[in-house]
Amino acid sequence: MIDRTARHGTRAVLFDFDGTLADTAPDLGAAVNRLRAERGLPALSVGEVRPHASSGARGLLRVGLGLMPGDPAYEEMREAFLAHYGTRLCVDTKLFPGIAELLGQLGERGLAWGIVTNKATRFTVPLVSALGIAPDCVVCGDTTPHSKPHPAPLLHAAKALALAPARCCYVGDDLRDVQAARAAGMRSVAVQYGYHGIDNGGPRSWNADAVIARPLDLIAQL
Repeated sequence: MIDRTARHGTRAVLFDFDGTLADTAPDLGAAVNRLRAERGLPALSVGEVRPHASSGARGLLRVGLGLMPGDPAYEEMREAFLAHYGTRLCVDTKLFPGIAELLGQLGERGLAWGIVTNKATRFTVPLVSALGIAPDCVVCGDTTPHSKPHPAPLLHAAKALALAPARCCYVGDDLRDVQAARAAGMRSVAVQYGYHGIDNGGPRSWNADAVIARPLDLIAQL
């Protein structure tokens, strides 16, 4: 294995999952549409669901049923949505184009890589297995008491890799990913191909250390 430590001293790359490593919107949207079908509502297109996918159940119930946390039916519908999603986790979910090649190049350079996501362990671990990827660490939304944009999950990952946070780079498709990286003392990279959330502006407005259009563009930024 060739050790080509990057010019920023990076020894590991950490990735958000939904919208950064994997395009999970089709299967998340299918779970929302099952709820809508049960209520006699027409299906939403993947394009309508995609911008909300990084926000998990909260964002998807907002676009799918007009529900927000605190609404009387929210918790019941959240559990129903998660139950539907759990039965069909990886039907149309795929790695984004270029991700497999990027992970291969990180390995060739002797760089570790991991996943830090707000997605629950019960969904993340089976998805990682189904996609055939082998991260050096996986930190989920229920791994630490706090989720992103709190830095705790990123700091947990750095500790698991036995690296100082400054030696890690965090790649994500949402404003909170950049905020979490900054709070953890990691270099941040925002991706233009992801979901981006809503009311967040675009990736170039988040003050990330770098913005990339395609996964393989990351190599030039390390």
